[in-house]
Amino acid sequence: MILPIRAFGDSVLRKKAHEIEKDYPELQNLIDNMFETMYGANGIGLAAPQIGLDIRLFVVDVSPLSDDEDYEDIAEELKDFKKVFINAKILEESGEEWKFNEGCLSIPEVREDVKRKSTIKIEYYDENFVKHTDTFSDIRARVIQHEYDHIEGILFTDHLSALKKKIVKGKLQKIANGDVNVSYKMRFPK
Repeated sequence: MILPIRAFGDSVLRKKAHEIEKDYPELQNLIDNMFETMYGANGIGLAAPQIGLDIRLFVVDVSPLSDDEDYEDIAEELKDFKKVFINAKILEESGEEWKFNEGCLSIPEVREDVKRKSTIKIEYYDENFVKHTDTFSDIRARVIQHEYDHIEGILFTDHLSALKKKIVKGKLQKIANGDVNVSYKMRFPK
């Protein structure tokens, strides 16, 4: 089932999400719905707060990027990179900071350059509640960091300079007011 994505201004996007247990009700169904919602909005990542749940769960699928010539050197790694992250905790961020033009399904029509470290070490449970500690780099680390921010109550616009924040402020207010044209279901705070 495709769920409405919460828009900028919704208070759930600012909450630090809480951990869940293995017996969380309808967990597999929720994960399936999150992937379906993400695909329906042409996204490559979606966090539970974006569908109104303040729980530490997010999904990513960067396989669409495997066809992008910008990633041809890592196309093999990207083509099967579909993961579920439950109760994730970033243990370490390392490497060079690099800028990348990010967007967000909760903040449509706004894209800005964000600096993030190139490599992360993260601990998480998968959809079967098997614990993992993995290290990711490149665009995979970037997408995970973006979604991880969501479960921490952080949006990519929080990483912008004071000047950039002023520049996008009007656009963000329009989004919060529902004055945006998107091809997917959204729920607006006002």
